[in-house]
Amino acid sequence: VQLVESGGGLVQAGGSLRLSCTFSGSTFSSYHIGWFRRAPGQDRDFVAAITWSGVNTYYADSVKGRFTISRDNAKRTVFLQMNSLKPEDTAVYYCGSTSTSRSGSVYYTARYRVRDQYDIWGQGTQVTVSS
Repeated sequence: VQLVESGGGLVQAGGSLRLSCTFSGSTFSSYHIGWFRRAPGQDRDFVAAITWSGVNTYYADSVKGRFTISRDNAKRTVFLQMNSLKPEDTAVYYCGSTSTSRSGSVYYTARYRVRDQYDIWGQGTQVTVSS
């Protein structure tokens, strides 16, 4: 499995970006996907997650109402639409995958925030929000 993030960049506060996480190497619809971010000097923190079917989505309180996670299984891609960006959203954004064989949907509802639940990570994409 390989994940590649794209779509990061520099944007002013209040602006928008859409990140993409493109998946290859296995059956995409057998994987849940999570987005995490790491700001300078901090840990990699949970941002949003989506189950294999796209039916269930989860968000960190800090981004709820501003970010939207979605997936297109035909394109093997997960999107993170980020609106009303704030300087504190500045970070490297990573997507991670965990298979449904490891994380059944019920189990995943309790584990989606846990970094170690994800087996494969992309290289990250930088998002910088200027004030």
